[in-house]
Amino acid sequence: MVRQMKELDTPAGRELKEVYDRGDLVSDDLIIRLIRERLDRGDTMPGVVFDGFPRTLAQAEALDEVLSDLGRSLDVVFELQVPNRDELTERLLKRAAEENRTDDTPEAIRRRLEVYDRETAPLVEYYRTTRGNVVGIHADCSIGEVFHEIQEALSAVEARA
Repeated sequence: MVRQMKELDTPAGRELKEVYDRGDLVSDDLIIRLIRERLDRGDTMPGVVFDGFPRTLAQAEALDEVLSDLGRSLDVVFELQVPNRDELTERLLKRAAEENRTDDTPEAIRRRLEVYDRETAPLVEYYRTTRGNVVGIHADCSIGEVFHEIQEALSAVEARA
């Protein structure tokens, strides 16, 4: 959603493009506005997947509020686990080359990993203790194996519903 919005010639699109080109994170206020607007559309009623959001406790709490306001719930949280940071950095640099991404520079990756450790990693415990819906995914495996693990986890969620 954010990548699509940053390509639009709108105030929000231009703001997002500037943030991405610097390798920074989108402000909480802006991302929450975008998510509320997107979730309010009818095509999201069967479900949505958030990738890279929330990143902070403040965002998680704001998402809780948005979902509550819209009568929606958060069914499962996937923790994509890649314990080897060198491998993770190599994957991100490869993605940068393959997708011609300006936001995946070595410096931007280092900054994002520092921010992840400080602000995002604690969300695993937040969701584990408030919802009990965290599923660890071995994301250092092949794409097919990761996909299979996610499919199994989603099937288990559907079976409980």
